[in-house]
Amino acid sequence: MKNLWEEAGFDTVTTSQESDAQLPRELAELVYASRLLGRESRLVMHGGGNTSVKSQHTDVIGNKVNVLYIKGSGVDLADVSAYDFTAVRIEPLQKLLQMILAGRHLTDEYLKSFSNQELKNFLFLNLFSLTDHMVRNGLTPSIETLLHAFLPHKFIFHTHSQALLTLTNQPDGEKLVREVFGNRFGIVPYIRPGLELARYAEKVYAGDTKVEGLVLLKHGLVTLGETARDAYDVMIRAVNELEERIEKAGSKTFAAVDLPAGLLSLEKVAPVIRGACVREKVPGGRDYESFILDFRSSPAIMEYVNAADLPSLAARGTMTPDFIIRTKNLPLVLPPPDANDPEGFKKDVHEAVESYKKEYTAYFERQKDASGRDVSMLDPLPRVVLVPGLGLFGLGKTLRDARVTADIAATTAEAVLQAESIGCFESISEDEVFGIEYWDMEQAKVKKVRHDVFAGKVAMVTGGAGAIGLATAKAFMERGAEVAILDLDSHSLEQVKDKLGPDALAVACDVTDRSSVSEAFRKICRTFGGVDIVVSNVGAAFQGRIGDLTDELLRKSFELNFFSHQSISQEAVAVMRLQGTGGNLLYNVSKQAVNPGPDFGAYGLPKAATLFLMRQYALDHGRDGIRANGINADRIRSGLLNDDMIASRSKARGLSREEYMAGNLLKLEVTAEDVAEAFVHLALEKKTTGSITTVDGGNIAAALR
Repeated sequence: MKNLWEEAGFDTVTTSQESDAQLPRELAELVYASRLLGRESRLVMHGGGNTSVKSQHTDVIGNKVNVLYIKGSGVDLADVSAYDFTAVRIEPLQKLLQMILAGRHLTDEYLKSFSNQELKNFLFLNLFSLTDHMVRNGLTPSIETLLHAFLPHKFIFHTHSQALLTLTNQPDGEKLVREVFGNRFGIVPYIRPGLELARYAEKVYAGDTKVEGLVLLKHGLVTLGETARDAYDVMIRAVNELEERIEKAGSKTFAAVDLPAGLLSLEKVAPVIRGACVREKVPGGRDYESFILDFRSSPAIMEYVNAADLPSLAARGTMTPDFIIRTKNLPLVLPPPDANDPEGFKKDVHEAVESYKKEYTAYFERQKDASGRDVSMLDPLPRVVLVPGLGLFGLGKTLRDARVTADIAATTAEAVLQAESIGCFESISEDEVFGIEYWDMEQAKVKKVRHDVFAGKVAMVTGGAGAIGLATAKAFMERGAEVAILDLDSHSLEQVKDKLGPDALAVACDVTDRSSVSEAFRKICRTFGGVDIVVSNVGAAFQGRIGDLTDELLRKSFELNFFSHQSISQEAVAVMRLQGTGGNLLYNVSKQAVNPGPDFGAYGLPKAATLFLMRQYALDHGRDGIRANGINADRIRSGLLNDDMIASRSKARGLSREEYMAGNLLKLEVTAEDVAEAFVHLALEKKTTGSITTVDGGNIAAALR
């Protein structure tokens, strides 16, 4: 592992922070070192690890106050700022330690029973805020604040080093790290973070104050220093020694499972898994909570998932307790997806998920009874799915959550292989797993996240680079959906993607080319795992007197304004049926379907056919739980209805441009955002199908009833 410390970079960070005179220089040093640690995924991942520095300040009445700055719970070290650290008064924390040492009513039994709420209250009561910004951040102090406070060093860094976990997640983990470090590091047995761990860590350090740091077995590596660079250098040097020991052991060859001659593709497998890993909000209501899937494959992952002993390897548990709240302790292991038996694979997946749920429920009930704790069961669905011959999936309520889960799962696969090459991978015990998974200090990291109504859903919008397409994509994304936008214009598509953000998927697609449409759906399934909501929005306005139209022009209009909707719908239904959780087909029809305008038949005829296409999908696929609804919009400024078109249509109607655009009962111009909100409304209507919603400001001639 490379030492990334650069004095020039260090000076830049410390200088930039000097603009806020209230923040001490040592906090800037901590920020710089923390970012270096966070940049290396083999040290910390996605909010893991914690760093701290001790400083002194003057309070409002002039008293000197010793303060511990420690990273806020759940903050990612990779891009941490000075305001992501919570400041806690040190004296009360160290007074607690002195009471423990003096044995004043704080026995070992009391330490174990020291409640989570007591610990949180104790930390919050001793917060020290230097700036209004820190107050507004409202961060929770790390659950390991006491460990940092009980040790005397100015800078303390704690990582979840993959190399350390590879060696300590072994039956003889202490012996292995002793072989690497000798007595340079103190060894702390696995103890759940909190007061008891902090007390034990201090006890180990007090036994030999010359140690460079502490090894927390099956948990992490702690390094100490009087400067940020000292603690950072010790961390990198120690990890390099651990990695050298792992490399020295070589690689074990694992017997591989027999795979079918042909395997189902990723885009066929992902929707099946996604459809099996759902939970009905209301029994029998066909309204499901679902996940986004992030797929991973690499030589190490393939060696892991293809191992004949995969069920046993997967049952060994997670790398470090910190990951359990994201990945659960155990992944779901599936059989290889045989291309010659797709229905058999689908059946196997659903049976495997049901078995996983039963086993998780049994684990919860067993541990709840044993612990005597009054807790409610979390959902019993897996967060990591292993597929021999293919790779692994991370599941999450958002794409970012799924990526975090997949990152952890991929790292765990590599660590397990390395550990098995040395000895035998062994995680914490089941009761210790339960203690972490149902510890409210850990649950607070994920429970504070609030998901919107479409979280876990995937929405696809055609014509995504246009005004209505962009507004619709934004509307679904703002309510929590992951979004894929399709458009023929690659340049405009990328500009729109920039407006939607990095998690949006932009796919260049010619919707009149069936192979292009098929490839677009494959990309969506590979990226998100499937699709739930399809907004078939693409269209173009072709004009001309019906008696003068050429066959070529009319057929061209039908290809875009009708057949493209059929291609999109067929591909969507194929994915939705693999998922088995229903879905939404939403069509941008047009008031032209029922209220034709003069010289506009080339546009209105295929739109009328699209209206009946929507009704046919509602009729034929309601039994699949797939709802089909449409929007009849009128006079929306867009790429279709541009200034030239407005001039032409207002002239055809004998109106001014202003009169034409507000030519409705409400005398209001209708916008792309109005159409987008109507699509959202229809997607939320759980028991509506075959319906047309008018978004036209009021036009009796275009009313369907």
